[in-house]
Parts: sequence; structure tokens; C-alpha cells
Amino acid sequence: MRTTRRLILANLAMLAALVVAAPAFADALLSGTVKSSDGQPMGGVTVSAKPDGGTVTTTVFTDEAGQYFFPELPAGHYRMWAQALSFKTGNGAVDLSANRKQDFSLNPMNDAEATFKQLPGNLVLDALPEGTPEQQRMKRIVRNVCTGCHTPSFPLQNRFDETGWNAIIGLMKNVNVYGTYLGPEHKPSGILDFHQKELAAYLAAARGPGQSDMNVKLEPRPSGESARAVFKEYDLPLDPDANLPADFVQNDGSDWSKGTPSVLIPGWGAHDAWLDLTGNLWFTCNVPNKRTTIGHIDTATGAVKLFRIAGPGGLAAATHGMTRDPHGIVWFNINNGRGGIGRLDPATQKITVYLPPVGMTQTGGAATVDYDGKGDIWSSAPDGALRFDPVAVKFTEFKSETFKTANGTGITYGTAADRDGNGYWAEMILDTIGVGDGKTGSVSEIKLAPVKAQEALLTPEERKFYTTYNQPDFNNPMPWAEGPRRMGTDKNADILWIGDSWGANLARIDTHSRTVTFVPLPGEQQPYHVTVDKNHDAWTNLWAGDRIMRYDPSTGKWTAFDLPTRGAEPRYISLLERPGKDTEVALPYFRARKVAVMTLRSAAEIEALKKQAAQ
Repeated sequence: MRTTRRLILANLAMLAALVVAAPAFADALLSGTVKSSDGQPMGGVTVSAKPDGGTVTTTVFTDEAGQYFFPELPAGHYRMWAQALSFKTGNGAVDLSANRKQDFSLNPMNDAEATFKQLPGNLVLDALPEGTPEQQRMKRIVRNVCTGCHTPSFPLQNRFDETGWNAIIGLMKNVNVYGTYLGPEHKPSGILDFHQKELAAYLAAARGPGQSDMNVKLEPRPSGESARAVFKEYDLPLDPDANLPADFVQNDGSDWSKGTPSVLIPGWGAHDAWLDLTGNLWFTCNVPNKRTTIGHIDTATGAVKLFRIAGPGGLAAATHGMTRDPHGIVWFNINNGRGGIGRLDPATQKITVYLPPVGMTQTGGAATVDYDGKGDIWSSAPDGALRFDPVAVKFTEFKSETFKTANGTGITYGTAADRDGNGYWAEMILDTIGVGDGKTGSVSEIKLAPVKAQEALLTPEERKFYTTYNQPDFNNPMPWAEGPRRMGTDKNADILWIGDSWGANLARIDTHSRTVTFVPLPGEQQPYHVTVDKNHDAWTNLWAGDRIMRYDPSTGKWTAFDLPTRGAEPRYISLLERPGKDTEVALPYFRARKVAVMTLRSAAEIEALKKQAAQ
């Protein structure tokens, strides 16, 4: 017995020794300085680190003195790189068990075309010529129609002559909103077909082999609060059913000098994403595949776990929209042959699927999901919205008042719900917001005013064309369209915010008076979705700009936060606000096949890291 006791005590002593020795392998603080080749400190530089063989990239920004400070990182060997527009990428490597500092010296590019390849989509659009009314009309078509399938930085990073651009337009006019080529026998996009010749000439003048009409203007690099942000980007794995080598993806947008990547990365196509109350990620997948309906990411390790609900044809059931209710339950739309609502308890990882009764409309369209102040869940339906009562396990349908018109069908895009129990949905094609009264079940609508400045530019021939033009989908809009896409309500007030993609504004609607005002985004940047934080600030993701923005209604101030990945194309934005913790912003990168979390650090936190690094 004594011998056994001695062995136990000896083992405990060894374990204690291991615990004491653990700090040698503890997380490490990585810092450094970035200067230009002439020795000047560079503020707002993007600095990234990724462990060898790892799937998580951490990114920070330099301050005005050119210094950067990472949050504590696990010990190990890291690949590092530093980037700023018009400068060559600086590369480095660090072993955090031996060295915790890495400085960079960045060399200017001195090559306008190489700089252009680095640009995010919003700066590419800004650079397009608009000196004449004709150029303004063509620029609007590029901005509204040609960005429906992709960020503008993807096609415009290349140069083609007029014949080349004509061939590209000839192809794209037969591609639908989902990026599927429908063939020349299919009725082409009317706008591209009508404007094909002059649009090809416009693009050749801007991005042709000769002298360019483009006017590139770089913005100031991030500073202040924007430069205190830290990003964690989580890689999603390749679809193993594609049978591709592990190194298939040569450009995931991390190195700007490679330009904007193709969306043809066989992955899980994260569309919406939320952090659960423990800080782990969940995402939906609307790309056809056999393995995942929704996915989970462990934010500590980057490990991805896939959850499959059987769908038609041997595929996994598709998902699109997602929300997290105040109790931490995750809800999403799902199509396993019929469109319904899925419920996920992150604590148990149990999924339950609820389907509406036969004969009732189904969830679908470009579905968005939200919760109201009464505890009910709302989802887009093709012809309106559905409300689901989790307690009574009951669906209620709300049908759009205006649906089919001579100029297009009002398929629902975004959906939101307010604290009073009412629901809202966007008929993007018709610039109309449907309203479902949660008490009476009645439906009404709010019309958004057109962009009059664009109407005024139309030629007589165009006016005649658009009189009978029928929009085939969301991304072939009228030139004067607002394009209400996805939306969010202030859960602590009576305000609905809508991302007007074509109008380049946030529509602010008082849900009681129904008064509509428009808040333009700087530089006509295009919003996608809107969410609202506890301070009543509206956040929006710019899918064509590699950027998110926050609007403070009390001051009228916009704050921009630049994403580390080029061609990210986030389709959604969500928040995790926990007492005593920094605000976290979840961003699914649809094109780059990643999910990111941005954390806002305070000035005091940066000061503390600076002192720690100096020790």
C-alpha cells in the first residue's frame, strides 16, 4: 500500500513539474515595426501571421509610429507578411519560442499596373471614367449589373481590347444570378444585350491594352480605432469529393499582389455566419455538396466540423440565412426538398428541422433569418415571409401585396423582425419593403423612392427600352434602382436599416411612423446586409469592397474597417457583444472560402501590449 502511495505521489510530483514548466510553451506576444525603404515609419500597414501547417491567419495594423502588436499567439513557427497599397509585399518568418519581434521594410512598387492588381473593388469602381454623361451611364451598368456575380476587382484586374470585352459580355449576358451559364439558347440579360457594344467600348477605353482612362485614387491607410482591430481568418477545407490536391488553391486573397482570386474554389461556400455565446463560429452553406448543411469552427484551434442534413439527389440540404436568438439558439433556413426552419442548440449540437404545412409557402429565395421581440423566428419566402412560433410549433405566412409586375417579379431577398413582433422583407427587384403585422397578420408595403440622378441620365432610346424591360433576377436592375438587399432592425429601438446595394445608401425606416430617410455611403460604396449594435450603430458589409463600415446615427460619422483578404465578398455581418469583452464581428468570406472574426481593441489594450512587449 505504501509503495503504491509513493508511486502516486511521485506521479503527482511529475505532473506538477510539467505544469510548472508549461509557461515555456505559453502563448507569446509578437510585435515589430514597419518602415518604408527610406526609413520612414508606416502607419495603417496590414501585418499578418499564420503558423506553419495551420489554418488560422491573424492580422493586425500598424499605428502611426509604424508599430504593431499581435494578441498573444500560440508558440510555434509562423510565416508573416506585411502589405500596403502601392508597396511590394514584405515577407518574413518568426519562431515565437525564440524570437518575438519581426520588423519589415517595404519597397514601393513603382508599377501602376501592379498597384492596380492590389486594389479592392471599391477603389476599382471609383477609378472608372465618369467625365461625360455617356461614361456615367456605362459606369452605372458596370457597378450595378457586372458586380452582381462578383466583385469588380476580379474582371477589371485584367486588360482586354474591345473584342475581348465584347466576348466577355457576350458570355456573361447568359449567366444567371447564381453564376450558372445558361447557354446561348437562353434569353440573355436584356441590359447587357442592349448595351453590349457601347459597354465593350467603354471597358476597352478603361481597361484595354492602350492608354487608360482610369483615375486611381488611393485612400489613407487605417488609423485610430480602425488600426486597433485584429482579425482572425479561418480557412475552410476543400471539398474532398472534388479530388483535388491539397495545394490546389494558389491564391486565397491573402497576398494582394496576386490580385483577386476566383470564386471557383471547391469549398463550403460560407454564406451567413454567427458566433455562439461561447465564441465559436457557425456558418451556412448554399453551395451544392454532399457533406455539409451547416458548419462549426472552433475559434481556438480552427478545427472545422460539418453537419449534414439529407437533401434531394444525394446532396446535403442547402442553407442560406442564419441568426442567433437572445438565448443563444441558432436558427437557419433549410431546404431538404422543402423549405423550412432549422434549430441548433450549440451546447448540445442537436439540430431540429421544422417544415411548414403542405400548401403553405416555403422558406426560400435569397433567404435571411431573424428573430423578433416576441420570441418568434422570421425567414424569407419567395413570395413574402414566414413566421415560426417555436413554442406553438406553428408557421404563419405573409404574402407580398405586389409580386408580379411588367418590370419583374418581387422575389424576397432580405428579412428582418422588430421588437414589437412585426416582420419586414425586401422585394429587391421592385424597390419595395413588405411589412407583416405580427398582431393582425395583415400585410402592407413601403415603396422606396428611385435614384433620380440616374433617371435623368437616360437617353430617349433607353427610356423606351426600360419601359418594357422585365428584370430576370436581383442583379439586372433598372439604372435608378435602390436595390434593397438585406436588412436589420435595432432591437432596442424602432428603426429598420436596409442595405440599398444599387442606391449606395442605408435606408432608415421608423417602424412606427414609416418615415424613410436615406444615409449615403461615402464614395457610393455598396452595402449588402445591415446589423445594429447595442449603441444603435448600424454595421454593413461591402461585398464588393473588402471592407465593413459602421454608421453612428448620433454623430452621422462613418468608420471603415478594411479586411485583410482581397476578394473576400462577405455576404453577411453579425455581432457578438458580451459584458466585459470586446465587440466581435463575424464575417463569412464567400469568394475566398474563409470565415473571419474582427475584434475591436481599445487604446488601453494596445498600450498594455506595448508595455508588455517592451519588457
